[in-house]
Amino acid sequence: FRGNTRVEEACEMYTRAANMFKIAKNWSAAGNAFCQAAKLHMQLQSKHDSATSFVDAGNAYKKADPQEAINCLNAAIDIYTDMGRFTIAAKHHITIAEIYEAELVDIEKAIAHYEQAADYYKGEDSANKCLLKVAAYAAQLEQYPKAIEIYEQVGTSTMDNPLLKYSAKEYFFKAALCHFIVDELNAKLALEKYEEMFPAFTDSRECKLLKKLLEAHEEQNCEAYTEAVKEFDSISRLDQWLTTMLLRIKKSIQGEGDGDLK
Repeated sequence: FRGNTRVEEACEMYTRAANMFKIAKNWSAAGNAFCQAAKLHMQLQSKHDSATSFVDAGNAYKKADPQEAINCLNAAIDIYTDMGRFTIAAKHHITIAEIYEAELVDIEKAIAHYEQAADYYKGEDSANKCLLKVAAYAAQLEQYPKAIEIYEQVGTSTMDNPLLKYSAKEYFFKAALCHFIVDELNAKLALEKYEEMFPAFTDSRECKLLKKLLEAHEEQNCEAYTEAVKEFDSISRLDQWLTTMLLRIKKSIQGEGDGDLK
């Protein structure tokens, strides 16, 4: 018992030291002290406190050593999944994914952590948010079948929800663009399928744009393609992802030389 009391005291001291290092903005030392506290909490069989300390360590390291932050957050995730706390584990998978995106620029690993988070969030809105991240990156990496599958899945799950159905048209639009890059005929068939499944899609500006682009592509008319995109952009600004996808399609029109959309 006495031994345990000593460990508890040491734990407390490490935590206090970590907080003082945080105030001094010495992030590595803070991360290290939180890590020591986490290991001692584990020794005391206090899983929840150990996981919390690993998360604190991860948050401190985030400012100084992204890889070490990931190691600490993974340690916390292991404890939370062991306790059956999957929603909390999912949240930390997202943090790791964001570190891979912003700090370490390893998109493949970011995708893996978003997928794991989506798996743990099963059936919740948050799962769709993670999946849409995966789809956007998959398309950028030219993994179009994977992107299409996710956009169709999320589109189908949101189109019957009165609060979310407005977003469904965006997901079907993105799925159709991915189809279009691979094959024009696939895009036509997909468009027909989406209109049938979700009649509200037909009147959307996205659907009208797709039809104009398909027509321009069929006629190999670069100017008509650019004009349609310009018109759409003047009302709804194109983001980086859409611009990239529309440029990839445009490059498949013969005689395309300038690699620009406007």
